[in-house]
Amino acid sequence: MSHRINIITSDGTKDNVNVDLSFQNFNSLPTSTGSSITQSGRLLSLDIFRGLTVVLMIFVEYAGGIYPTVNHSPWNGITLADFVMPFFLFIVGVSLALAYKNLSCRLIATRKAIYRGIKLFIIGLFLQGGYFHGFGYLTYGVDIENIRWMGILQRIAISFLVASICEIWLQATNFRVNSGRSLLKKYRLQCAMTIMVTVIYLSLFYGLYVPDWEYQISSSKTEIFSVKCGVRGDTGPACNAVGMINRKILGIRHLYTKPIYGRIKACSVNSPSNGPLPPNAPSWCQAPFDPEGLLSSLMAIVTCFIGLHYGHVIVNFKDHKHRIQQWLIPSSSLVLLGVICEYGFGMHLNKALYSFSYMCVTAGAAGFLFTAVYVMVDVWGYSKYWTIVLKWMGKNALLIYVLVSCNILPVILQGFYWKRPENNILRLIGIGH
Repeated sequence: MSHRINIITSDGTKDNVNVDLSFQNFNSLPTSTGSSITQSGRLLSLDIFRGLTVVLMIFVEYAGGIYPTVNHSPWNGITLADFVMPFFLFIVGVSLALAYKNLSCRLIATRKAIYRGIKLFIIGLFLQGGYFHGFGYLTYGVDIENIRWMGILQRIAISFLVASICEIWLQATNFRVNSGRSLLKKYRLQCAMTIMVTVIYLSLFYGLYVPDWEYQISSSKTEIFSVKCGVRGDTGPACNAVGMINRKILGIRHLYTKPIYGRIKACSVNSPSNGPLPPNAPSWCQAPFDPEGLLSSLMAIVTCFIGLHYGHVIVNFKDHKHRIQQWLIPSSSLVLLGVICEYGFGMHLNKALYSFSYMCVTAGAAGFLFTAVYVMVDVWGYSKYWTIVLKWMGKNALLIYVLVSCNILPVILQGFYWKRPENNILRLIGIGH
């Protein structure tokens, strides 16, 4: 899907081009910015960064079950796997800044952004709502009463939609940028939106009262588990405001049924891996909890806004030195702020809650990695041979995600069996027992 825009070339003349704004082509550039731009108009370093993130996603998806230190942190703390989601959100933000550099009609761009956001949300709902049953089953379909409303692609869709609307409508036109301060002034409304979203998250997270609550697990139709709370600002698995909002608005039946905190020592004898419940395990250990819920998505939106800022640097600064400087300063500041929040104020790094400190550290890390890729590709020119696979993966990130992370490929392979469904290809090679 393309959008026709006017650009001003280096010699001052105007021209019309079609810019591809589909999900995997958000980094199309309408004009040369001094970077390594391919013939199709894509920013090469961003494709490679996205490809690296896809490689990281695949690695932690399969290695996480073998090496717990690679897998997502059961609760507080951060591991290699916990960087994947923020990296994708950061990439979406950078891409939007480049794709919406010049717009001929904001209403048309808004309509297309809404359409893409809804489309991506529906894809995520189909893939992660429980329609595909995964390993061990050749069945499919989902009971609407128990469908999972949120998920990874849904969170990306929400963040993309909010960030794209802000990028389309909340930027000053005909504003000359010659410094970091003037860059912030040009996008001051977006900065205000970022601060407002952060304040809303922190206010709700630490200010909402979390009452006692109850739940039933799907295998038990009679036993009711009670969880005692009655607190504010709790950051534990049972009584946080993130889980309460999800239970109240989405409904407890529509949450992720395999909570990440099921691997902590209090809930698993095999911690940090999954395992049987230990004696005297807390009543909340089997309660549903969605790591991509509503309140935590606010910090995901902020990560996307930070990516927008890095994209604005590309759009408004033409030489490598100024770009790198404008990237390294916020990257360092974000990581430092996250560390201070963790050790100075007890705001733990936590992916499931998408805590403020977690957002700062992961967004800063994304900024550092993107800067490193930019230096290697755009400054030093190392982009001919070793990046071919990464470029391809970066251009097809959504397809790879669907095949790898949502069990589509395993489900397809399970469809080929000998005499009985249990004798499928995956079982023969030792997968899915």
